[in-house]
Amino acid sequence: MWPNFGVKFEAGWMSVVRHGDRIDLAHVIRAPGKRPEIKLCDSFRIESSEADALSRLAQSRGLKRYRCSILLGESDYRMAQVDAPAVSENERVQALRWRLKDVVDFPVDDAAIAVADIPTEGGRQASVFAVVAPASVVGERMALFHEKKIPLEAIDVPEMAVRNVAVLFEEENRGLAFLALTQGDGLLTITCRGELYLSRRIEIDTDDLARADEERRRQMLERLALELQRTLDNFDRQYGFVSVSRLLVASEFDCAGVVAALVENLYLPVLAADLAAVADFAAIPELRSAERQAHSMLAIGAALRSEA
Repeated sequence: MWPNFGVKFEAGWMSVVRHGDRIDLAHVIRAPGKRPEIKLCDSFRIESSEADALSRLAQSRGLKRYRCSILLGESDYRMAQVDAPAVSENERVQALRWRLKDVVDFPVDDAAIAVADIPTEGGRQASVFAVVAPASVVGERMALFHEKKIPLEAIDVPEMAVRNVAVLFEEENRGLAFLALTQGDGLLTITCRGELYLSRRIEIDTDDLARADEERRRQMLERLALELQRTLDNFDRQYGFVSVSRLLVASEFDCAGVVAALVENLYLPVLAADLAAVADFAAIPELRSAERQAHSMLAIGAALRSEA
């Protein structure tokens, strides 16, 4: 835990998310029993180096006053679904460390490992999501924020950030598929009762969609729909006790067009995700745009942490 030396932090969490050549900030207050309130959502270009950008933001945005969270980059970690080890709670990380040796391409002896249970029913073998990152990667991120005197209190991954957003839209006792399309790969999650059941990256880029001609775009979206349908069918076979009611889409490019194309090719109801239905952001009118919401989706998700 970061020592606050008597400094009283602002309510909520501030996420500081590196995304290519920019840093996205989002400040969200998530009080019990209330809709999340997005107080800040902005992007800043990295002009010389990330360290320099953080120095400027620490001053201009007062980051020292916030509990800050970050996301690891896609190449900085591995997330694997494995059988839950039949050991006690305090032994499971060490047990998984041995299993993950054959899953990742870096040493796991001193790697940072986090575990999230995947709920199950009946006599199914219990599974977990194991997130593993090299100790050097985690250490470098912590050292950078320590150097800039920015209180870094949580390190997470994009899959969990999207999960945090998706669960806001869940219907009671129903599963929800959520597709986030940004400049990187598409990220599909399926959640139910606040728990993550599936996470899958799909190769499609909103920049590619924007550059493609009409025919190429149609082909890309048809291929996306096929991949989604296969994933949904496979999920239904594996988790028949979870009824997925709909697919929500957040896309940085032509969200309405992407939704319309998927509606034609999927049996599941497909809708655009609209944060206005589940969160408040009266002071940020630009977030009324579906594309702007998708642009900041990871940063908002990283800041959607409980007050506890």
